[in-house]
Amino acid sequence: MNTVPATANVREKILATGQRIMGGKGFSAVGLNEVLAAAGVPKGSFYHYFGSKDAFGEALLEGYFEAYVADMERIFRQPGKIKAAQIEDYFAAWQDNQSFEDCQGKCLAVKLGAEVADLSDSMRSALDRGTAAIIAGMAAAIEAGQAEGSLPVQDDAKALAHSLYQLWLGASIMVKIVRTPQPFDNALRTTRHLLGLPANTAAP
Repeated sequence: MNTVPATANVREKILATGQRIMGGKGFSAVGLNEVLAAAGVPKGSFYHYFGSKDAFGEALLEGYFEAYVADMERIFRQPGKIKAAQIEDYFAAWQDNQSFEDCQGKCLAVKLGAEVADLSDSMRSALDRGTAAIIAGMAAAIEAGQAEGSLPVQDDAKALAHSLYQLWLGASIMVKIVRTPQPFDNALRTTRHLLGLPANTAAP
C-alpha cells in the first residue's frame, strides 16, 4: 500500500521537472507555465505547494543539495577504498554531473548560483547552506584521509575543502564557456597537487 500522500507526489513532480528545465535554461528564463505544462500539473494548483516562484526556487535548491550531499556521502562511505581514492571518485562524479552539453538538472548550483544569488535572498541563503554542507562533507573526507595516511598533505582540511570547492565551481563554469573538458583536467591536476597526491596517476 502506497503511504505517500498524493500531494507530496505532485509537489515532487513539479520540483523534479523544474530542476531539469531550469538546470538547462536558468531560473529567470523559465516561466511557471512551462514547468507546470511539462509536469502535467494545472497552473491553479501551483500555489497550493509554493507561495511564490522564489519559494519554489528555494525548495528546488534545498532538494537539490539534499540529494547531492546524500550522493557525496555514499561516495565517501564506499567500502574497501581509502579516502584518497574516494575523493578521486567524488571529483570524477563531479565531472560526469557537470556536463557542458546537458547536465539534466544535476548542475543546478552551477547553473543558478550567480543568477539567483542576486535575485532572491531566500534562494541565496539556500545556496549558502547547501554549499556549506558540501564543503563540510569534503573537509570531513580530507580529515579522514589525513588521519589514515592516504592524504599526505598537512594543511587545514576545512581551508582545503573551501579552496577545492571554489576551484571546481570555477572549472564547471569554464567548461561551459570553452565547451571542452580541459578546465576539469586542469582542476584535477591542481587538486592532486593540493592534496599531495601524484600528479599523473590515480590516487593510491
